[in-house]
Amino acid sequence: MNNDLLKSKIELCAEKVNDLLSQTLGKKDDKFAVLFDSCNYSLLAGGKRIRPFLVCEFYKLFSGNGEVSNGAYDLAKAVEMIHTYSLIHDDLPCMDNDDMRRGRPSNHKAFSETTALLAGDALLTYAFETISSSPYLSDSQKADATLILSKRAGIRGMVGGQQIDILSEDHPQDYETLLYMNSLKTGALIEAACLLGVCAANIKYSDSSDEYRIAAKYAKGIGIVFQLVDDILDITSTTEELGKPVNSDKENQKTTFMTFFSIDKAKEIADKLTEESKCAIKDLKNSECLSDFADYLKDRKK
Repeated sequence: MNNDLLKSKIELCAEKVNDLLSQTLGKKDDKFAVLFDSCNYSLLAGGKRIRPFLVCEFYKLFSGNGEVSNGAYDLAKAVEMIHTYSLIHDDLPCMDNDDMRRGRPSNHKAFSETTALLAGDALLTYAFETISSSPYLSDSQKADATLILSKRAGIRGMVGGQQIDILSEDHPQDYETLLYMNSLKTGALIEAACLLGVCAANIKYSDSSDEYRIAAKYAKGIGIVFQLVDDILDITSTTEELGKPVNSDKENQKTTFMTFFSIDKAKEIADKLTEESKCAIKDLKNSECLSDFADYLKDRKK
């Protein structure tokens, strides 16, 4: 698949997901309309929609369907709501204290710190309401999807990774801790997206099933690469290109992959991990899009 075609597929998926997300919260409650505004401010702020794309493509890979089902889109919305809540909370003064996100003021700057906190809480819980109320998923799929997402977004997943990050602020991390932190903080939600696509294809969830093992292996590689590239861009890009502050990791004395590697070495590791992800799916029919997507993530500039 050529690069233009892949970008077109990513953009079409993002447009579809954006349209669905714009309808997600429904009519505002006039008594606390600001909370709806705050949620939508971040939820509809754009972005690459990488996690929804992974849900949709893994659904297609294992269902054999060329068109994405409504159930898969519900799971794509849910994982994006979790991702958005995490970004809102990441930017708060008690966390990373960032003033910009996606080229405009962070949620707590546009509204207030308290409202931003509640918006994150609202999106976190609404993600699971979206799954449990979906008319397109079976009860078994709803249960599996809830387990997949809550496990990887919660204490032994993304939230646990965030806690390691906070605990490490006062002293440098060793490499093993950094790798573990990023496997949770960044990688766990990427893995959730891949596994949710398998779930949407109506394959019963089991860590030992071939389909879920393949999806997890693919996710492991691209999850580390995603953070590697983020760390590289933090020192090589500009605020205008990224839509958020650059050099913030160095200014905050945070341990990143660039603490241990040169840019060239980091890119070499990213190449190796990308190949491992592609290898996980290479024998599957119609896996070319996901293979090319792994390269796309490695080569992204923002």
